[in-house]
Amino acid sequence: MINKETNYPKVTNSRYRLNYHIMAPSGWINDPNGFCFFKGYYHIFYQYHPESAEWGPMHWGHSRSKDLVHWEPLPIALYPGDPEDTDGCFSGSAIVKDDRLYLIYTGHHLVAKNNPEDYWQNQNLAVSDDGIHFKKCAANPIITKPPLDNAADFRDPKIWYRDHQWLVILGSKNSQGLGRVILYRSGDLKHWDYLGPIATAKSVDTEGYMWECPDFFELAGQNVLLMSPQGIKPLELKYRNLYQTGYMIGKFDEQHNQFIHGEFQELDHGHDFYATQTMLAPDGRRLVFGWMDMWESDMPEQQDGWAGALTFPRELNLRDGKLLMTPVRELARLREQVLLDDSNPNSRENIFEAPTKSIEYLANFNAKDNVTIKIRDIDHQLLLEFNYSSAVGKVTLQKYNDESLRVASVHPAATLDVHLLMDNSSVEIFVNNGEACFTERIYDEKNIYIETISNSNNYDVKVNQLGGAM
Repeated sequence: MINKETNYPKVTNSRYRLNYHIMAPSGWINDPNGFCFFKGYYHIFYQYHPESAEWGPMHWGHSRSKDLVHWEPLPIALYPGDPEDTDGCFSGSAIVKDDRLYLIYTGHHLVAKNNPEDYWQNQNLAVSDDGIHFKKCAANPIITKPPLDNAADFRDPKIWYRDHQWLVILGSKNSQGLGRVILYRSGDLKHWDYLGPIATAKSVDTEGYMWECPDFFELAGQNVLLMSPQGIKPLELKYRNLYQTGYMIGKFDEQHNQFIHGEFQELDHGHDFYATQTMLAPDGRRLVFGWMDMWESDMPEQQDGWAGALTFPRELNLRDGKLLMTPVRELARLREQVLLDDSNPNSRENIFEAPTKSIEYLANFNAKDNVTIKIRDIDHQLLLEFNYSSAVGKVTLQKYNDESLRVASVHPAATLDVHLLMDNSSVEIFVNNGEACFTERIYDEKNIYIETISNSNNYDVKVNQLGGAM
């Protein structure tokens, strides 16, 4: 067993640290993993490299919460270095069985240590009685190798229980270089039968060469495949990130193990959103976390000994063929005081100077009006500009370090609502009750103000100060 070193590098500057989002104590994090509810706590794990602020051999970091918004950091759950996960404990999920918490994850193995592109992968289990301390199972690896028609990419298991059997999907790439999701089943978690691919990309350009972090669930009577394809080419104003995260809606043909689905749709139109994972909460809500960053993007916090964060937890709903995201309702527990409540503005413009960067902005507009919301620092540097055009039913976002617009369509009825969460170095925007979302990391050490502009004074704005999550 690898030595569990605890003397990891520390954060050297807190200028970009977040207040109510999940971060690691220091080091690098990416994908959320193992989102579940166990013995009275919500648990979220994440890909973690504690030894530096760069990506490296993946561990599983861990936090838990009783209310989804106040999170308790816990010890590292999984360390790499055993025969089943020599070079990394890659992403996976969690299930509860017989009052024990099981993690299913991908073991990563390099063929040659000096060539990160030459690797093989398998699937493994770890188990815990208390939800804190985990032991890798003696039966590992439980799935030793990919199907014969698969590439080496074979990872990110998402598990669930149905009809007295365990089912797991894996993100993969077939031997023709097309992204796909493959399905296995088991009666005991240790012995798995391969059932084949449930969905495959039509082409690399339109649907990607690798489907990472797949998730498959039922919502409002429909089946939803949520995933992060790699390799989709930009198409006009769509698919402008390096990699995308989105979904397909349809019906699962259980007899033939085929997912009959519609077209791929982006879930979040911002710059910094990837690798989602969902869970079914005890109250029946479908909840989701994402990684609040993007591969190969600028991360100035690395200079301070850390990198990456998770989004604020969100609720998923399905409406008119679209997957909607809104902040979990428990957000109300973070509200500390009202900083602005302007329900009857005397002008078409409202300028609010924020005393903190941990804020919630709520606004409602007449859907027939055009709207602009700008976030600037006190030196007038524009950080974000949001625009809504009533004539074409589109919202756009311009970020300070990217000239290309991000665009989404919305279909408001009488009013347009904008719900914005800001947390020091992040902004999350939810439009029209989550019909369009934008997730952004922004880096500016100065105080900010928010400028709200409408072509009538028929709107209201409220700003709340939010407390910490830890």
